[in-house]
Amino acid sequence: MKLTPRNSEKFARTVIWSAAFGVIGLLFFIMAYILIKGTPSLNWQFLTQSPSDMGRSGGIFSTVIGTLMVTAVAIVVATPLGVGTAFYLTEYTREGPVTRIIRFSAESLAGIPSIVYGLFGFIFFVMYLGLGWSVLSGGLTLAVMILPTIIRTSEEAILTVPRMYREVSFSLGGTRWQTISGVIFRAALPGIATGVILGIGRSIAETAAVILTAGSSLRMPTSLFSPARTMAVHFYILAREGISMERAYGTAALMIILILLINVGANVLVNKFVARGR
Repeated sequence: MKLTPRNSEKFARTVIWSAAFGVIGLLFFIMAYILIKGTPSLNWQFLTQSPSDMGRSGGIFSTVIGTLMVTAVAIVVATPLGVGTAFYLTEYTREGPVTRIIRFSAESLAGIPSIVYGLFGFIFFVMYLGLGWSVLSGGLTLAVMILPTIIRTSEEAILTVPRMYREVSFSLGGTRWQTISGVIFRAALPGIATGVILGIGRSIAETAAVILTAGSSLRMPTSLFSPARTMAVHFYILAREGISMERAYGTAALMIILILLINVGANVLVNKFVARGR
């Protein structure tokens, strides 16, 4: 068959759509497999009791609390730093050596393996600062790890805001801060929220960096200085040691459900916030 521009267009469209549906199909296959294997373990006892006998019995309540605490610390620390850095790069400075160094640093941090972050967190937060294996050490390590994602996504979201928005705000007498907080931030909020959600998802699913900094204690964390075991670490230990594959799949299923609920809830809140500001 002769390769005409129309045929080339059809072929390219077919390849693109096939790739897209292939990715979607792979995602649904993984989710369905984990949920089918894990949902039979999800019951009230499993969700409300702490693990016992190394995870062979009991539930995963303490690991859920540990996951939420570590993730909360990471997001609370990384979000203002990441979003603030993105606004500095786009609104408060021109392209130059400083901005290039910041972007290069963020891109370099994004390429570092998570186990290296874990080693850094162990040496700096756990040992040097004396925080020990704790929620705070794990959260700060995750904050450093997700910071590049929040910076890059926030920067791209801010750059998509039309220049006209800024000019109209300045022409009405708005200061730079009023323009950023009242106009640009609202317009870029969906993109910024996407970066934060990606950071939340990575924090919940991270294993290597957390096990070296937050520890793997099965006890209920009572403060930021308590050691904790996250659901990802719990799943890893249960599966690696062959302790209980049934409970490992149950933990993985709950992780997927939790991430989906956080994503949906965050998107609903962002859409309501944007709609209210219009």
